[in-house]
Amino acid sequence: MGSDQGATPGRQGPLGLGGVNHLALVSSDMARTVDFYTGVLGMDLVKTIDLPFGLGQHFFFDCGGGDCLAFFWFPDAPDGVPGISGPGARPDQGSLTSAVASMNHVAFDVAPERLEECRDRLIAAGVECTEIANHDDSELGISEELHSGVFVRSVYFFDPDGILLELAAWTRPFGRGEADAMPKTAADRLGS
Repeated sequence: MGSDQGATPGRQGPLGLGGVNHLALVSSDMARTVDFYTGVLGMDLVKTIDLPFGLGQHFFFDCGGGDCLAFFWFPDAPDGVPGISGPGARPDQGSLTSAVASMNHVAFDVAPERLEECRDRLIAAGVECTEIANHDDSELGISEELHSGVFVRSVYFFDPDGILLELAAWTRPFGRGEADAMPKTAADRLGS
């Protein structure tokens, strides 16, 4: 864990980071995106911008905790490529791998006691989603049972443009020794 020396209370590190201001994604159909994020996920649309010179639009949704999820709509944006610009499948249906510098998925924080209710709401809205997954440190990373080693429970689903989303509920605080894996390098990835 990094030092918070010199940071403003409630903020992290020497830059005083206070969380995610916004994450900006790209939509193929802004009207459909607004319908999904406001109607299905219940986010408030808090700011809309028509970009100058016909460049497109930039809309912001309040996703809770003082953070926003934003979308650009560009009239000339190329289509995404599943498996490259983002995962080609939900984790229960295929590979979670996506390209370097891609946005793999967005996980929204939900209260643990509301996870099943939230999943039911998605299903009622016609959104296909995974069963609730219990993530732990086992070899497979998923446990059938809820036990003390489970650190987060989650449900995965796609938005209308194929952006992988997750509802995630922390089940316990992290303890000492849970951030001790050695980071891999580009040489490890390329098999050098």
